[in-house]
Amino acid sequence: MKIKAIKLFANGYMTQPFAFGGEDGQDKFDPSVKYRSSLQNFLIDTGDEVILVDTSVPSETPEQVPDEKTPIYMGTWIEDYISALKTAGYKPEQVSKILITHKHADHTGELRKFPNAKIYASAKEAAAQELCSLGNVVPVSFKDGAYHNFPESEKIADGVYFIKAEGHTTGNSIVIVEDEGLYYMIHGDITYTDEALYENKLSIVFEDVAAARTSLDNVREFVKNNPTVYLSTHTPLGYENLESKKVIDLDNPPETIPPTDVVIKTATGKYICSVCGYVYDPAVGDPENGIPAGTKFEDLPDDWRCPRCKQGKEKFNKA
Repeated sequence: MKIKAIKLFANGYMTQPFAFGGEDGQDKFDPSVKYRSSLQNFLIDTGDEVILVDTSVPSETPEQVPDEKTPIYMGTWIEDYISALKTAGYKPEQVSKILITHKHADHTGELRKFPNAKIYASAKEAAAQELCSLGNVVPVSFKDGAYHNFPESEKIADGVYFIKAEGHTTGNSIVIVEDEGLYYMIHGDITYTDEALYENKLSIVFEDVAAARTSLDNVREFVKNNPTVYLSTHTPLGYENLESKKVIDLDNPPETIPPTDVVIKTATGKYICSVCGYVYDPAVGDPENGIPAGTKFEDLPDDWRCPRCKQGKEKFNKA
């Protein structure tokens, strides 16, 4: 069994209110405290097949231009998804299965590049806008029952399990890979940074906060009782944990490494949703919701919301 990180963005940051403020409120946390951010997805090579877990943002997604109000900034492109896959040593045609943790575009953006792979997603996510038009989606019903303390799961391959873990979205899932006595947990966005796992805090992004709390509680119980390598999507700790096979010890959190200097690029007039990756382009507008082409982002009505994930304007960053 091999697990590899598909590295896509680097040198970003997120603020503590974004990462910790889901239950207590953002005002309870210090916006000057920042954690490193990135974007990577993961690949599982079982020896018999190549399985992807999530597929990044669409390759045409512009980079963000952060400012003092930006809650999370993924950083700058390293490579697009297909190039990063090749850097990891794999070709698209080798991929037989793709496991989707949830519907957001930073996890589903390049599914279109794998028309011959089976895409596994929670039945709830399979009906989402990002997935429903694809003809190769396999809705997962978690037919195999409990996996350790998680109530619902489905075995995908020997040593590879798809776990129901709702809350971040109403169909959110995680993937656990068993290999040589360790459990590799590829969790999507149960937390955005590992510091939140140690501090037992939810991010501000969820569709069902009660379910998100239950899922985080289940994750923390699992890692207390099983030697777990925690593989995150939005912090470089995801691939650093993988490379060192670092087992989570909730009683001994590692020292936080501060973000590096952020490179600011020139704004294009476009804005990108920090939650789902939707790009608002003023040249196009949002005609389906009554916003004509030529409407600047700053001129959108205060109650305008992201057409994809329904977040407000405050969740958008300059691109």
